[in-house]
Amino acid sequence: MLSFRFSTVTLAVAALLPFSAIAQGNIQLSSSGIVFHAERPGSRFSIESDGNKTVAASPAAGILINGSPLTLMNSCAASPCTLHGSTVAGDLATLSIRIEPHHVAMTVHPAHEGAEVRFVTAGASPAYGLADHAAEQKQFSTLENKQFNTDVTGFKDDIFLSGQGLTRLVSNFIIYPKQGFAEVLIDPYRKIVHTNDSEIVQGVEHAHGDVRMHYFFGDPHAIYAAYLAARNAAGYRVMTPKYEAFGVGWEAFGALGWDTNQKTDTESIDHYLKEGFPLRWIVVGSGFWPTQPESMHETTSFGYWDKDKYPDPRGMFQHFKEEGLVSMLGLRITFITTGPYSDEGAKHGYFLKDASGKAQSFTGGWPKMPYYLLDAHNPAALDWYMGLVKKWQDYGVSGWKEDFYGYGKYPLRDDKVDPTNDRLMAQNQLIIERNGYLSSNGDLHRINDFNYNQDQDRGPVNALALAYAGFPLVYPDIVGGTFGESHFNTQRTPQMETYMMRNSMWASLHSSMGMGEPPWSFRPEVANVMRKAAQLHDRISPYLFQYGRRFATDGYPWTMTPLPIAYPNDSAVYGHENATDHRYEWLIGEALLAAPLYGNDYATATARDIYLPAGEWMDFETGTIYNGNQILRAFALPVEKIPLFVGGTGITLEKQSKDLLACIYPVAPKGSATLSLPDDPRPIRVTVAAPLKGARNIVVKDRSGKEVATSKAGFGYRFRPVAGESYTVTTR
Repeated sequence: MLSFRFSTVTLAVAALLPFSAIAQGNIQLSSSGIVFHAERPGSRFSIESDGNKTVAASPAAGILINGSPLTLMNSCAASPCTLHGSTVAGDLATLSIRIEPHHVAMTVHPAHEGAEVRFVTAGASPAYGLADHAAEQKQFSTLENKQFNTDVTGFKDDIFLSGQGLTRLVSNFIIYPKQGFAEVLIDPYRKIVHTNDSEIVQGVEHAHGDVRMHYFFGDPHAIYAAYLAARNAAGYRVMTPKYEAFGVGWEAFGALGWDTNQKTDTESIDHYLKEGFPLRWIVVGSGFWPTQPESMHETTSFGYWDKDKYPDPRGMFQHFKEEGLVSMLGLRITFITTGPYSDEGAKHGYFLKDASGKAQSFTGGWPKMPYYLLDAHNPAALDWYMGLVKKWQDYGVSGWKEDFYGYGKYPLRDDKVDPTNDRLMAQNQLIIERNGYLSSNGDLHRINDFNYNQDQDRGPVNALALAYAGFPLVYPDIVGGTFGESHFNTQRTPQMETYMMRNSMWASLHSSMGMGEPPWSFRPEVANVMRKAAQLHDRISPYLFQYGRRFATDGYPWTMTPLPIAYPNDSAVYGHENATDHRYEWLIGEALLAAPLYGNDYATATARDIYLPAGEWMDFETGTIYNGNQILRAFALPVEKIPLFVGGTGITLEKQSKDLLACIYPVAPKGSATLSLPDDPRPIRVTVAAPLKGARNIVVKDRSGKEVATSKAGFGYRFRPVAGESYTVTTR
């Protein structure tokens, strides 16, 4: 718990000032193209960026302490500055303001711990972000039309916290791309979040120390860069992902349900590889722990295996390693109270405690028995936990699917799992992240379990919402969901087969995709589409990864850029990412546009309206070139079609026949792109110096002027790049 320090002398003097002295003059701070205005009575504030009033003041009050407006008692003329204030109810607080390029940080320090604090401004829309909470608008929206929608206008929640509905990966970051600003109050405890056309509020239910509010300004690139800096500075780190995670994966729970053991796992994985599915990572299935006693039924039975199901785990993992696979297990911070390590953890104070100071017992979705929770913010507990994790690492496990859930009835802090993911990432372990607050401390950001029998508009809205909120390394869960979990009838029906094809093609355009239900259990036509989708993902995986690496350095959601972020000034990109229009499109890097046919009409729809932004766009599969700034009305998208366009720079990095190749598509008159190889981050600069459209041959030269071997491939050209080199592309 943070301690509260306050200058009582300063407050006592300020409290004696007459109101006339307080009211004289307003506060104005100016720096880096940003002007901050505040009125002393009620602390109404507004912020101008580049001459525009970007954040407008609330008509009533700007900062409220325990529901009462804060009146500022002194003044200042330059950033950073500290102001003192009080409310009519006698609550005292300081307000610190710091202006940096593209960023205004406001910190309220209330005199009393536990105070409710709110920052209030005028409204704005549309609004995007909120990560998992964006998919819970049926619960939190104040609008009449409570459909799945990436626009979170109308959202209102006074106890914003993970565990509400499907919310586990949490961010209260909201961006308003039309107006050119974004905001987030960084605090892991219960928060207050409202956003609508008339008012925007972020706050905390009970202050645990300083309450830090951040406003970001500029174009989306500047906003996400400033947001990245604020996340990292607050200890919610954005870490560089690993290439293996961006390949095609396999999950035992999707493929086998609970029928997992060394034999079934190995047979399924080997069958996938034989069928041409280019797997890179695997998650060994639920039930690897001993069947008896029941206290072992957990992912925290570290180092214990069911000897009948997994007689030779080291041999199994060595087999997978020889196949080029990264082996992963499920991992949680829950310890069954009667489990093998629980007495030790309770004795040493490694678990969260109740009011009496004893290890608190919880119940939830899983495990079914009472459990303790690791106190991951206790360094000694974290060291102990990592020592236990090593018991499984010693068998050959080098990755983890983090999956704590079913805790919604407890007000657990949002960052309860972040310290464990921080440590695992520092060990170069592959992490599929599911819980967390603001941090991108995993290689992939997983949406909640996504199954055949659910509303299919939730998946794309959830995925895009993660990207808006700063979690763009989206893994959209297992293709087909978890059939083996018996959530629904597994009889093969035409609708189910259509779903498998639509779902696999949609999944292939994310940072990663994971296979589950065996393709060979469907008609060959279905299996062929699933294989085609997996091979497409494998082809663009180095391109995806280079932008995942770039995201970690500048915060921009390169791997999944929603169109309102990529084209904030284009009115045509707004208002369609919802369950009415089902127009779920996004940019991948600077050259690819994903436009899958997806949504709850997947079983009957065969065409979509597709919006092409400015520029020229080539159908990835047919080579047809379309002008941008238009809607392709009722564009045919049969289940087997790759829903992808090439535009922008027209420059990609692709895996073709196991080679990594720079690919140039003739869509940009001129332009350049920076590429990077998975095993070498040194930048590769590719510049297109002449229009390529209609050219019979192109010439690629390195920085020394030496011509590089180039070949025609499909509708583009390709060559093998070298890390750190620069290339110029012209026509012959």
